Amino acid sequence: MEKTLKQQSANLVKVVLFGPESTGKTTLSELLARHYNTVWVPEYAREYLQKKWNNERKTCEQKDLLPIAYGQVHLENTLAKKADKVLICDTDLLETKVYSEAYYGGYVDQTLNQAALSNQYDLYLLTYIDTPWEADDLRDRPEQREEMFAAFKSALDHNNKNYIVLKGSVKDRLTKAVNAIDIILRKRSNLDQYSSRLKP
Repeated sequence: MEKTLKQQSANLVKVVLFGPESTGKTTLSELLARHYNTVWVPEYAREYLQKKWNNERKTCEQKDLLPIAYGQVHLENTLAKKADKVLICDTDLLETKVYSEAYYGGYVDQTLNQAALSNQYDLYLLTYIDTPWEADDLRDRPEQREEMFAAFKSALDHNNKNYIVLKGSVKDRLTKAVNAIDIILRKRSNLDQYSSRLKP
């Protein structure tokens, strides 16, 4: 497991699916990874909290957030080594920070807060709440989807993150996401070509 919450360096376009529960992030992560023939980073919290629920019949507690954060960074750093040009992340530490603030009266562990703000991604895909709510053992607050979406959007705005909002059908969301990622890939490719020409 990671000893810090810092990303390892990787020459990849990193994309984060970001937003409230039950808004299609995992579905889009899988589709985008397939489109770009790369890997995607699952949400570590799902596995961690499902085990906790199965074993203890308890949901997420404040003390769980740092272990979840370390697990998420470990997954990202491990899978980044297997990615091709693009790494699709089903979540990131900024999302964990938003949940911490929403569920624990604005509190965020300082280590988590610092890592959430310092780790870098090329694009956030903010998923809107126009998808059906699908209940499971872990999801809650179906009546507060608008408030949670506003909290996620505010986090991106406040921290000057590059993002687009995805609405509509899965096909519409996928098309908009691919178009945005392709623009970044073209810019990265042009920059790499320009840099190579400058080398003696």
